[in-house]
Amino acid sequence: MNLKPKQQEEPDINLAPLLDVVFLLLIFFMVSTTFKRDTTLKVDLPESSSKPVAAKTDVIELTINKEGQYYIGNRKIINSEISTLKRALTQEAKGSDKTPLVIRADAMTPHQYVVRALDAARQLGILNLSIATVQAKE
Repeated sequence: MNLKPKQQEEPDINLAPLLDVVFLLLIFFMVSTTFKRDTTLKVDLPESSSKPVAAKTDVIELTINKEGQYYIGNRKIINSEISTLKRALTQEAKGSDKTPLVIRADAMTPHQYVVRALDAARQLGILNLSIATVQAKE
């Protein structure tokens, strides 16, 4: 009589079905998840936390007030059409597209007027462009 117990095999855990289930759950959550952007944030664009930099002397300064009227330097542009704006920018830049342009828009300026100024600068090939802001109060 053999009283010695039989040597039993170690039980194996097969991980293949477990990985299949995990991947199926991952795919399910990826497909069923929707990404929603909340647009309830209040944004005050004209403020910036960056430090002011020294202004160059040979820049074109385009100012837009809250009514959407354009000014180059202290001169008012006749109307707010893009063709008039392009003509005034070309005259001020003296035909050069290397002259930097600084857009100073009022905080209450409708976005369309700023986009129109950016579009006019792009059409003229002005690539050195910046938007002036005020430093945010901490």
